[in-house]
Amino acid sequence: MAEAEAVQLKEEGNRHFQLQDYKAATKSYSQALKLTKDKALLATLYRNRAACGLKTESYVQAASDASRAIDINSSDIKALYRRCQALEHLGKLDQAFKDVQRCATLEPRNQNFQETLRRLNTSIQEKLRVQFSTDSRVQKMFEILLDENSEADKLEKAANNLIVLGREEAGAEMIFQNNGVGLLLQLMDTKRPELVLAAVRTLSGMCSGHRARATVILHAVRIDRICGLMAVENKEMSLAVCNLLQAIIDSLSGEDKREHRGKDEALVLDTKKDLKQITSHLLDMLVSKKVSGQGRDQALNLLNKNVPRKDLAIHDNSRTIYVVDNGLRKILKVVGQVPDLPSCLPLTDNTRMLASVLINKLYDDLRCDPERDHFRKICEEYITGKFDPQDMDKNVIAIQTVSGILQGPFDLGNQLLGLKGVMELMVALCGSEREVDQLVAVEALIHASTKLNRATFIITNGVSLLKEIYKTTKNEKIKICTLVGLCKLGSAGGTDYGLRQFAEGSTEKLAKQCRKWLCNASIDTLTRRWAVEGLAYLTLDADVKDDFVQDIPALQAMFELAKTADKTILYSVATTLVNCTNSYDVKEVIPELVQLAKFSKQHVPEEHPKDKKDFIDMRVKRLLKAGVTSALACMVKADSAILTDQTKELLARVFLALCDNPKDRGTIVAQGGGKALIPLALEGTDVGKVKAAHALAKIAAVSNPDIAFPGERVYEVVRPLVSLLDTQRDGLQNYEALLGLTNLSGRSDKLRQKIFKERALPDIENYMFENHDQLRQAATECMCNMVVNKEVQERFLADGNDRLKLVVLLCGEDDDKVQNAAAGALAMLTAAHKKLCLKMTQVTTQWLEILQRLCLHDRLSVQHRGLVIAYNLLAADAELAKKLVESELLEILTVVGKQEPDEKKAAVVQTARECLIKCMDYGFIKPVS
Repeated sequence: MAEAEAVQLKEEGNRHFQLQDYKAATKSYSQALKLTKDKALLATLYRNRAACGLKTESYVQAASDASRAIDINSSDIKALYRRCQALEHLGKLDQAFKDVQRCATLEPRNQNFQETLRRLNTSIQEKLRVQFSTDSRVQKMFEILLDENSEADKLEKAANNLIVLGREEAGAEMIFQNNGVGLLLQLMDTKRPELVLAAVRTLSGMCSGHRARATVILHAVRIDRICGLMAVENKEMSLAVCNLLQAIIDSLSGEDKREHRGKDEALVLDTKKDLKQITSHLLDMLVSKKVSGQGRDQALNLLNKNVPRKDLAIHDNSRTIYVVDNGLRKILKVVGQVPDLPSCLPLTDNTRMLASVLINKLYDDLRCDPERDHFRKICEEYITGKFDPQDMDKNVIAIQTVSGILQGPFDLGNQLLGLKGVMELMVALCGSEREVDQLVAVEALIHASTKLNRATFIITNGVSLLKEIYKTTKNEKIKICTLVGLCKLGSAGGTDYGLRQFAEGSTEKLAKQCRKWLCNASIDTLTRRWAVEGLAYLTLDADVKDDFVQDIPALQAMFELAKTADKTILYSVATTLVNCTNSYDVKEVIPELVQLAKFSKQHVPEEHPKDKKDFIDMRVKRLLKAGVTSALACMVKADSAILTDQTKELLARVFLALCDNPKDRGTIVAQGGGKALIPLALEGTDVGKVKAAHALAKIAAVSNPDIAFPGERVYEVVRPLVSLLDTQRDGLQNYEALLGLTNLSGRSDKLRQKIFKERALPDIENYMFENHDQLRQAATECMCNMVVNKEVQERFLADGNDRLKLVVLLCGEDDDKVQNAAAGALAMLTAAHKKLCLKMTQVTTQWLEILQRLCLHDRLSVQHRGLVIAYNLLAADAELAKKLVESELLEILTVVGKQEPDEKKAAVVQTARECLIKCMDYGFIKPVS
């Protein structure tokens, strides 16, 4: 019974394999392997599972399964060849060569084996050439570096050459084997910045993708020394050391995505201790006065990138729990730093924002309420512990900490605002005579008034204070921050025209003042940033955004600010642009509910007259004219920790709004918008990725892909477009994704192959069945381009599917565009394979009638494609040709062939005549003398 079930599972696996469901096929073969002891069946199952491994790029598993099949039957040629393919992908060329050599011995006439032999031989020779040249280069570098009499410039050049060698696997191994780590440590001891930098960069290359080397280097250099180097003021040095630590972390945690086998796996059994030690030192760096602002930023960047889980489906969040328990207070200390106080740690403009981002990521990474409660209690204890009636500095730090948390996990910040005395202390600090107290309090009020109920509390209790500060203070920075507070309170009603918080015209006056400060280049960047933040709130008012987009100097001043080193401004700029383009989500207004709300005397949101489509289109035109696309492209390149997923989503929304009009898409491409959209479509929130993918689809549908996405970037566009084919996306997204894929698939077979590998074909076929005319047409046109690819043709050749039948039936549709695309696909398929010509006559009884209709079509392009199909059928098989000649098709061909060919009909008449000549070649008809 078990053997019979194993055979049945094998057949089931084969069916899954033919349908390209390789995971299901692997599962079936694996279940069968547990049930049988028959050697022949075992060999077949291992061999088949190896084929699945090749298809899913699990090359280690494929090689292992093929080896087991070979152990059972050493002459199993399929298993030998599959192991050869797997080993080649794993870079084990010499072993792969031996396997294909054995295959060629068993089947000397097999051209595929001979071709693989030649290719592997060439690759092995090239690898040896590189190996020997690398060895000699490493030796030369060492000689110069070891020579005490070497000139300084030669020494520096040799060190820089080592950086390049360290990035190559052969070079890195050669340096490592020749006591290179010790030599690089000597270089670091010289204290000469250029040599230390070269040594760090070389070590970074050596650590990449190699767990054993990374462990040895970490222990040899020591984590305290690495962190000490990262703590220096030199920005270049700090960044280089950060990259070294990242390379070590990636290798130790397996993020380099390489298989660790053999000696490498045996050398390093557990890396958790080393990773924990690195995390601990990074947390200590956050609160050390010896660490520069740059070093603190890099430590925060590393924690941001490596502590929280990258995928919430992974259960283990132990790294986050460790950081919360051992480092949250340290992070809160950074968030609570006040630059104007003497006790402040060295900071950059980005430090506090990076710390807020880290708090947000840690909080989001917690799995349950008890973990979140523990996190909140630590924050509460830290903040309340700072309250001191005798020490105003401590109170200011407490409020600054709350302000920083409000910029991170907002829900947590809101809970902390509810602590006894927090809101009261904020309002009290506003009335303080010290400028530092006023500044911190105003910033905190700005962040606290995001929720309408909080804003209402502050409007009641704090507006008069803010106005008083605004009038009396001589400090420009406090003046602007106070203005932003008023801006935020004025916009608390959002886009609702009926919920204006201030009197008519007040928000326009505030916005005018913000624009004035924004354009004033003599004010420092940090202060002008607050003016943008004010506009981010005020532009919810349609009058304000309409005035703003007409103020070109103010727009360009904002764009220039977005390009500066201070990247904390990105969110405010992105929010302002989202407001100006109305690309935020708008709830659908249901008329019946509006009537019900009015009847029950509830508030009904009102739309501002300037939020109608005509005004939005005009604003988009003005933004494009002012150069918004190049500013957005620059923003996308920002450091990953500052460019949060929420900011990416905002940028994607703006891009989508800009791409709405097809006439504007050329301008967007010319200013680098196409390239900028790719990272937004691959990383970020789910909503952001969909919006960016939709914008990409709009560009890909009408632009030349070679210009819009130059070089290898075009292949990165495929995956986002394929994701839009999901049935959960709306019809417009499906349609424009299909148009984009049609354009891409018409460029090259490499792109068609990429689309096929991304498994887009089932979705394209699905939309060919769609009732919606435009979707069906777009999918058929895409398939028309895709059928040129050999793997796609193989799907049509496979038995047990209706793909060809669908294409034939679509040729009989009433829609000219669908007919044209389907006839094009059928013409290419029948030209490529004679088997498909015969299969076409079997899939439906209507095939001949459909073919005749195509050959008589009014539209010349459809008629030409129909005649090409007729020619392919005539050329494929004499019996089939005889069947066609006996039908009315011969009469149609004769009528068309006898026409006088003018410029438009030349191709149609010529193809009809070629069909008649083919009939004469068979002897079915004779020429009339």
